[in-house]
Amino acid sequence: MRMLRLRCVNSHFRRLLHWAPVTSDHVMEQLKVCKAEDEVFDVVSKNKAKLTVDHINQAMKHLWNFETPKPQPVRNLELTKKHPQFLTLRVLAENKIYYMDSAMLVDMLYRFLRFNVEPHDSLVQQMVSEVWLRLDRLPLSTLSKFAVCLSDQNLHHSPLMGRITHIVDQKLSTIDDARILTTLMIYLSALMSPRLHHAFITRADLLLDTMDQSCYNNARRVLQFMRNTKYNDRPLLEKCNKIILSNITKLYVEDISIIVGLYQSLQFSNYAFRLAAKQRLIELIDSCPDPFSFPLLFYALGPMASDKIRERLENTAFLLADEFNAQQALAIAETLVEAQSRNLSLVNKIASVIQRNLHIYRPLELVKITQAFTTLKYQNPDFLTKITAAAVNFLQRSVLPHEAVILTRILSMLPCPRLEEGIISRVEALVPQCTLNDLNQIAQHVAKWVHNEPSYIYNTPGKFVHLLQTMNRCGHERLQTADRLDLLVEELKYVSGEWYEETQMEETMVTLKRMMDQMNWKVLPELTQFLFRMSHLNPPLMDQIANVAIKDIDKIQPSVMYAILLPFSVLNYDSEQTDELFDKCIQRITSTHLRSLDPQMLVSLAHIFAVGNSFPEELIREIFSIDFLGKLDTHLEMLSNALNMRIRWRLMDLNRAVCLECPEFQVPWFHERFCQQLRKRGSDTPAQRQIHRMLGEVLGGVNCVRGAVVTPYYYTIDFECILDKNLQPVPYSKPSTLQLSDEGKFYWEPNSPESHRDELPPGAQRVALDFLDSRSFCKNRHHMRGEALMKKRHLEILGYQVVQIPHFEWNSMELSTKDAWKGYLKKKIFRELS
Repeated sequence: MRMLRLRCVNSHFRRLLHWAPVTSDHVMEQLKVCKAEDEVFDVVSKNKAKLTVDHINQAMKHLWNFETPKPQPVRNLELTKKHPQFLTLRVLAENKIYYMDSAMLVDMLYRFLRFNVEPHDSLVQQMVSEVWLRLDRLPLSTLSKFAVCLSDQNLHHSPLMGRITHIVDQKLSTIDDARILTTLMIYLSALMSPRLHHAFITRADLLLDTMDQSCYNNARRVLQFMRNTKYNDRPLLEKCNKIILSNITKLYVEDISIIVGLYQSLQFSNYAFRLAAKQRLIELIDSCPDPFSFPLLFYALGPMASDKIRERLENTAFLLADEFNAQQALAIAETLVEAQSRNLSLVNKIASVIQRNLHIYRPLELVKITQAFTTLKYQNPDFLTKITAAAVNFLQRSVLPHEAVILTRILSMLPCPRLEEGIISRVEALVPQCTLNDLNQIAQHVAKWVHNEPSYIYNTPGKFVHLLQTMNRCGHERLQTADRLDLLVEELKYVSGEWYEETQMEETMVTLKRMMDQMNWKVLPELTQFLFRMSHLNPPLMDQIANVAIKDIDKIQPSVMYAILLPFSVLNYDSEQTDELFDKCIQRITSTHLRSLDPQMLVSLAHIFAVGNSFPEELIREIFSIDFLGKLDTHLEMLSNALNMRIRWRLMDLNRAVCLECPEFQVPWFHERFCQQLRKRGSDTPAQRQIHRMLGEVLGGVNCVRGAVVTPYYYTIDFECILDKNLQPVPYSKPSTLQLSDEGKFYWEPNSPESHRDELPPGAQRVALDFLDSRSFCKNRHHMRGEALMKKRHLEILGYQVVQIPHFEWNSMELSTKDAWKGYLKKKIFRELS
């Protein structure tokens, strides 16, 4: 009897235990086999009273998984969000928040936000509040996803995000998952201290080495973090690039377009990536026939595609143009500029799409539109008038200084009507908040206003004068109160132009000298590029830069050396520190694997060494090897026309310098055809015409002087004459003269090196006379720049006696009469050569 009772009890418990899972499993199994949103909602509708937090979580997981594979523009987020059963899920989730474990709670919050549930919705607010209560107990994987949720709600600077930053700071050394780390890096970047920033970089560097190399998104997130924080660590960039390259066959158009954009922001150009990305994108062309993925393909592939592929892309873009949204049309327009497209039909089509959407764009997008269509020389008065009206409307309401910079730039590029005084007053009100770069840009834009419409200055002189005075004062105050060199250098990063040079440069140099003891190798590239752009030679500052670079040469990547060496070479600064710096840089470059460097960077480095009269043999022999030149040709095909021509010109200049100064290397001169293609008739200047006439008088006739002479190796010299052994001019058999063009302008008809060169009488010498304008000298002193000095060296090797006529001597008060000018020329030609 006892056994029977136990058997009955056991049977009863078995039924109970069996019944409970069957009921639960029945709903869960139904959810798990759903293949579409409607099936999920059908299960929810029929089982509302039975749904547990697990069911709600499974339903939301399914709904989001249905959307994930779709491109962003075609996701049915709003349609799903408006479904009555989605509201049921929201209500049930809100009522059961307390019963969710932390991981489920954050997962569910993440998915509701993905379906555009508003941050102010009570469900979202209660979920965030509940997570906040559990914050200190969250595992790091859950914490990283919660940081994403807060970012989705624009809570980047909230106290809650600050608390997460503090927790992560305490646990950073325990993070061994690169995905968790890189996610936190991106979403905490706005709040981290310099110390924590450095710790994140160090940890990321370590985990990228130890992680699964197929997880390329970790490398992409590191790039995004560097972009967000304006931090450029070349070794880390190279490491990320290596991981991305090893996964290039797995990348799709969206992945590559994101990476291309990140590389552009970080000013990182890598030959291997461009080549591999180009090949991969060509493979993917047929998989992007729709208006959603095609703009990404066009953006990434267009600038580096061959003419044939670019034509194919442009034809497809024309067919799809009417289906592009506002941002896609803008991306196409910017790519047309970068690719230097001449497809007028496509330009007109994209302009019409942009004009339809003009009300959608924000100030930064407006300036991109204006810049693009100005560069494309698009002329449509109605289009330009609407952009002007939109810019003026934004400026009248703006309270942000960077917007003032953007909007004044737009107005300076457009043929806009006379500006109201209120616009100028609005700009002036924002000036005290501006950085040095902001002030410099506004000054340049105001100068364009005045230049485009001179009547402005006469109609409202007080406003313009007062605005410029305010800007001058604010610039000086900002410099005088600056106390951190790294922040100052960041503000100077893009500064250039007359306003800054005339009003702020002196104070800038005082400030830089005051903070020289803060100088470290990380600020050198931006600092030296500033000195190069401003063409400003400052020996104490240059010596300190050289000392810091020499001390930390092992930390400086070869690609960064180019920026550091620029002012030393181009501004022709010679000192013991300069010589040591060049030697250290050459050792550092040649000790690395030269073939791992980008071809264009290798050419640029060798060229800058040549301008500085240095020719490292290993580097020169590498560049002029058949393998390298073939690799360079492939690389140049993927660059814009402007950059392509710049690198080709540097290679030609380097080829000429090596042939003339290092004949022992036996490098052939192979730029004859290139130079012939580049030859142009050089327009004369008033000073050149004046010098030409006076040289005729000084030398005994115009047949004793030639103008615009092209030498062997294709240097052009302003004037050439021949003096015999007694320093008497020798007439030419066929002198060159100034010619008059059809437009009524004078130009030089250059004598080519292929034409007959008069034989020199015994003991005679060929004299080259060059007029050196302001571009041949540093702006703050009469110190000849490196290019002018290199040309002088080369002309002397070619057998010329070189006479240089600096502009500041020719245009000085001392030479204000014809006799004074003639006396000056006689002294230059006869006394200095005797």
